[in-house]
Amino acid sequence: MARPRRIVLVRHGESEGNHDDTVYEREPDHALHLTERGRRQVEETGARLREIFGEERISAYVSPYRRTHQTFLALGLDPSRVRVREEPRLREQDWGNWQDSEDVRLQKVHRDAYGHFFYRFAQGESGADVYDRVGAFLESLHRSFEEPDHPPNVLIVTHGLTMRLFCMRWFHWTVAEFECLSNPGNAEFRMLVLGEDGKYTLDRPFERWCTPESYGATG
Repeated sequence: MARPRRIVLVRHGESEGNHDDTVYEREPDHALHLTERGRRQVEETGARLREIFGEERISAYVSPYRRTHQTFLALGLDPSRVRVREEPRLREQDWGNWQDSEDVRLQKVHRDAYGHFFYRFAQGESGADVYDRVGAFLESLHRSFEEPDHPPNVLIVTHGLTMRLFCMRWFHWTVAEFECLSNPGNAEFRMLVLGEDGKYTLDRPFERWCTPESYGATG
């Protein structure tokens, strides 16, 4: 099995929705563009990633949203070294279709009280739903490692919550551990690095906004 040396998770750059959340009342979430600031953020991240990857090949997976496609392109990777695929299972958490800003504000308050993992947005998804589809993607990803010529790098361009849930699933974090983590910033990345012991470690942790409170059995 040709496991990659690195698995890099990148959050999209600042989008129109990050800049002005009222845009969700007029535009579908999946159609939102990066802002100019978002493009600059991604270009800076791209310079760092090109240095990390060097001349090595990359297997890339991109969420089907416009802002993630734009993020991937703005990274400025050499297309001759990248095999890229759109992967719908890496999309943003579904918050419903057309969004009313006041209703979403209230639902976020309820989510914060109820818990980010289990709270389901009206006509949308819970964090647990996203966890399930990320788990299905991971099964496909592991099967791809059986290819003898699999590239030494995997790049995943996705969303903040999806990044956290990917790592939760990969490292078997508990729900309590997940609940205490903050999203990475726009265009930030985290890297899973393969060690000599055959195990992956995270290059740097996600920031915590609270101390995890376990129900007990799993610590």
